[in-house]
Amino acid sequence: MAETPAEKIKKESHGLRGTLAESLLDEHTGQIREPDQLLIKFHGMYMQDDRDRREERAEKKLERAYSYMIRLRLPGGLLTAQQWLALHEVSEQYASPVIKITTRQTIQLHGVLKHNIKPTIKEFDTVKLDSIAACGDVNRNVTVSAHPRFSPIHEEVFSYAEKISKLLLPKTNAYYEIWLDKEKISAEQEKDELYQDRYFPRKFKIAIAIPPYNDVDAFTNDIGIIAIIENNKLIGFNISAGGGLGMTHGNPATYPRLASMLGFVSKDDLLKIVYAIATTQRDFGDRSDRKLARLKYTIDRLGIDAFKKEVEARSGIKFQDEKNYVLTIRHDEYGWHQNHEGLYYYTAFVEMGRVYDGDKIQFKKAFYEIATSGKAQFRFTCNQNIIISDIKAEDKNEIEAVLQQYGIIQVTKTASPVRRNAVACVAFNTCPLALAEAQRYLPSLIDKIEIVLNKYNLNNEELSVRMTGCPNGCGRSVAAEIGFVGTAYGKYNMHIGADAIGKRLNKLYKENIEEPEILESLDVLLKDFSINKNFNEPFGDYVLRKKIV
Repeated sequence: MAETPAEKIKKESHGLRGTLAESLLDEHTGQIREPDQLLIKFHGMYMQDDRDRREERAEKKLERAYSYMIRLRLPGGLLTAQQWLALHEVSEQYASPVIKITTRQTIQLHGVLKHNIKPTIKEFDTVKLDSIAACGDVNRNVTVSAHPRFSPIHEEVFSYAEKISKLLLPKTNAYYEIWLDKEKISAEQEKDELYQDRYFPRKFKIAIAIPPYNDVDAFTNDIGIIAIIENNKLIGFNISAGGGLGMTHGNPATYPRLASMLGFVSKDDLLKIVYAIATTQRDFGDRSDRKLARLKYTIDRLGIDAFKKEVEARSGIKFQDEKNYVLTIRHDEYGWHQNHEGLYYYTAFVEMGRVYDGDKIQFKKAFYEIATSGKAQFRFTCNQNIIISDIKAEDKNEIEAVLQQYGIIQVTKTASPVRRNAVACVAFNTCPLALAEAQRYLPSLIDKIEIVLNKYNLNNEELSVRMTGCPNGCGRSVAAEIGFVGTAYGKYNMHIGADAIGKRLNKLYKENIEEPEILESLDVLLKDFSINKNFNEPFGDYVLRKKIV
């Protein structure tokens, strides 16, 4: 059986060290050695290049414009004011000025040059931030419903994100040695019972939803966890497994899948169950074909009953029947909200998750001023927005004035529902896997979709539109009521019919279409929807009822 990249890394990289230290010293190139390009992902980074400049540089016989994307490990998506200030300074000094909020409730910086990686990591370390295991064949950033309006339940559930993240972290000290110049530790201290002599067959994702919110899209994760709250007390969690949205064009053996429900466990048993699911995937996941390596394929190959029995045997815990829960909200709740402690929260709309300063809106100036005041924290959402959080009543007016001054309240109030719900991955110009545009193109497509919606008096519909530049699923487009998956530059597969709360995927509607056919198709669909929809019926449910797909 062929050795997987993850196994090769574990055996030959000296615990994620490889030759990274030597690669960084080579000043003749902006790239790192080929074996290290896979290895560096486990440190939370990807080597990329500016694809807009490839042709120009090739003509001049120059090396590609290499740089690095760095993604923070940020369980639950919370940044303190001090941490935001550090993030701001790093983005200004060492990276592209745009801070990108991801669909995994964290941020990534692009355009970091090779000689600036260590200063960036060191700057983050001063405020207790790191990027280890934010990428690679390990557990990725653990997400949790973002809005704290259910405190203190939210605070208790939120704490599990950090616990799970710590539980599934690689035990190697390589990150600290290479980037922070820390001393080596002994092999015994680095002994890793979870990853042993190999990492996971593929990436591993975990999300925790707090009903009625499913802003984390729990069922699209390898492990989807639903908090069960009775009489205002957290009693445990429903556990689902086997979600994942990635697929490969032209390969029917690959497919998106929602997680299957395994059952209920008490809150004291959550970590044991998560660990048992992780080790089951480690030992049973397909290591012969990387395209079939995610947990969803493991479960479908073994069968859900056999998988469940294996997890129960490893954990020593028997799943109970799943508890009742209701999910009704997947979008973010914009504007001001207050929790039971009297603290205020403002959810700001950040289109495509791009935090920058433009002509009409200055996110970075506003957030920097708020962070400097020390009167708020910052929470990221899986819908790529930001919550200015934990504001005392006496500070609310001051924070609101700043948000007003820099145009943030105005853009949040005036953006249409379809624009506020839209999600896109990075795609061009930096993602090496992108086949088509996503975050740079979707806003202009939304402009034209808004015209169609207004034409049929549907401008208040909470329609979810998502776009990914390739079929890997980072923008969760196949879980949207209208999803676009890039197939070639300017061309997309159009998927429709997912529900509005994340418990049903959409279906392929049209293949390889360009903008004119996209808009023509939407005009026909939305006209019919406006005439024949039931009262309060979401578009995705209408598509299913009418058997359009």
